[in-house]
Amino acid sequence: MPPTLSAVSIIVPTFREAPNITPLVERTFATTTAAGIDAEMIIVDDDSSDGTEAVVEKLASRFPVRVVVRRGVRGLSGAVLRGFQEANHDRFVVLDADLQHPPEMIPRFVEHLDDPACDFVIATRYGGTGAIAGDWPIGRRLASCLATILARPLVSLSDPMSGFFALRRGTWERAAELNPVGYKIALELLVKCGCKNVAEVPIEFASRTAGESKASFREGLRYANHLLRLYWFRRPGLVVAALIVTVVVAGATLAAFVP
Repeated sequence: MPPTLSAVSIIVPTFREAPNITPLVERTFATTTAAGIDAEMIIVDDDSSDGTEAVVEKLASRFPVRVVVRRGVRGLSGAVLRGFQEANHDRFVVLDADLQHPPEMIPRFVEHLDDPACDFVIATRYGGTGAIAGDWPIGRRLASCLATILARPLVSLSDPMSGFFALRRGTWERAAELNPVGYKIALELLVKCGCKNVAEVPIEFASRTAGESKASFREGLRYANHLLRLYWFRRPGLVVAALIVTVVVAGATLAAFVP
């Protein structure tokens, strides 16, 4: 048997992802078992009503997986934080249920967390050997690049928008008040936990195999709101300066065109 590495709680937020649950669980535990990692998986579902609960209950007879259903509330970020609260272990790995994040990379994340100097691990599609599936729509690629550029002043990472990441319980518990909006909980944690030593793990971001993407124009607006909050938290002077410049430019424009 291979040596046992650090135990981890794997948090998977879901909303209408029932067709992906079984292959995700099977691939994940095949990986952790081969690596000698003591792991549990917590599916945090936002009341999908698509059979997710039944799928997980059936899998629970073969794997250490359980489902927590949140009623009357939705949101990926909140689901992740609920998973942290439910976790039995002190190391957390978070990934999406849509199989775009390869669970085979989890041992790499755990290895980085074994280094006491590392306080956060995050997957990257853009750094090193990272890649994105060739059939990803050009619009999604452009939106992702723009979102990444806007976040760079907050965290100097190649892919701070990734939803595949890992951290210790202690890192989460030292966070300033968490108030995430939308999907980018990793960015919230990186900023509010004051993470300094972050390891990036290149991954190949795969195509979705089943279900529908949750990306939308509304989520884009939530991201803009989230960014503004984080900038105010980290760099309030920059936000004030940007508002002043905006007002001055708007005033100058009006003065130039209005008699």
